Amino acid sequence: MAKRERVMRMSVEQPLWRALTGYRVLTMLYAIALFVRAYDEFDRPWVAFAFFTVLALWTLGTLPRVANAASCTKRFLVVDLAVALTGILLTPLADSRQQVVGEGPTLPSIWTAGAVLAYAIKGGWRWAACASALVGVANIVQRGELTQSTVHNVLLVCIASIAIGYVVEVARASERTLARALEIEAATRERERLARDIHDSVLQVLAMVQRRGSAMGGEAAELGRMAGEQEVALRTLVAGGLVRTSHASEDASQGALVRAVEEPDEEPDDAAPCDLRALLFPYAGSKVTLSEPGAPVHLAPRAARELAAAVSAALDNVHRHAGADAHAWILVEDEPDAVIVTVRDDGPGIPEGRLAEAEGEGRLGVALSIRGRLRDIGGTAELISVPGQGTEVELQVPRAVRDARGKAGRT
Repeated sequence: MAKRERVMRMSVEQPLWRALTGYRVLTMLYAIALFVRAYDEFDRPWVAFAFFTVLALWTLGTLPRVANAASCTKRFLVVDLAVALTGILLTPLADSRQQVVGEGPTLPSIWTAGAVLAYAIKGGWRWAACASALVGVANIVQRGELTQSTVHNVLLVCIASIAIGYVVEVARASERTLARALEIEAATRERERLARDIHDSVLQVLAMVQRRGSAMGGEAAELGRMAGEQEVALRTLVAGGLVRTSHASEDASQGALVRAVEEPDEEPDDAAPCDLRALLFPYAGSKVTLSEPGAPVHLAPRAARELAAAVSAALDNVHRHAGADAHAWILVEDEPDAVIVTVRDDGPGIPEGRLAEAEGEGRLGVALSIRGRLRDIGGTAELISVPGQGTEVELQVPRAVRDARGKAGRT
């Protein structure tokens, strides 16, 4: 069975939920330890004992609720924060007034921060800000006054929770962006695989039907013509799936939302390479046969455009000088040290000395449109023509080229 790539759902926030689970258990034990150590100092220890019984049962019983974002519902968050606020407000009933004024800890102590952090991980910094504000109000109410210690503790919880909430939002946006990028990459690989299969089977069959039909004549010639038209349409469709597009985020908070944007005319030296085949596929037709490796032929964008333009100029010469019935063949070879594109036709060929004569007359189609373009990107163009046997133009671009401005580039 053939294997296919699938984009699996990832979660960059899952470690935060595991950390929160451990934090809630440890801070519960810490709050109980504080109570046990100062048991004799409580005016009403039974109030604290009842609260810690509820706190322990609630913390241990709701561990699955803080295992992931799906199980941590809004209703759970409200009840969880209510438990923390209740513990804060019960502190004056259980503890002596002197201990409260003396800046002693509240009953839930730092366990309260766990309830606020759950808001931050679940809903981001806005939820965290609301929860920490409620905790701050509860602390002021139970103290009866605004003290330096209270302000310090409230600000610490507020800043930490808002920072964690903001980091979670950024992480989620990055996760969506990465997932979208992986989906695009997987879809591109699948299109390339289908393009190779189509090239190796369907396109070759259509090309064979076209050639055989043209040779047989009659109704078979009409069938061959239709096969040639379908081959052109199919090549264009395949080429459309190979064109490289740029994507940009529409909204920074929704990183997975992308849109196509226009590319600038001038690419930097380190611009991503493009597939030469996508630029050559439109030239294929009923009288032009394109043979390519079936795999991407990467070139620097400028080199690929100039090479495709040189191929277009060569085909224009075929149509202009070889006649309307002439056939042309484009062969693309992806060698380790160079990319070679050969354009061959079955026309009458070019008489010896005709090119030099055309240049003398000021007709510089071959000199400028073909050789000039290749020279500008560090490549070469060779033209071989034998009268009565057609013309062949070999365009070669080395892997390492230097453009006309003297800047080193890498194809």
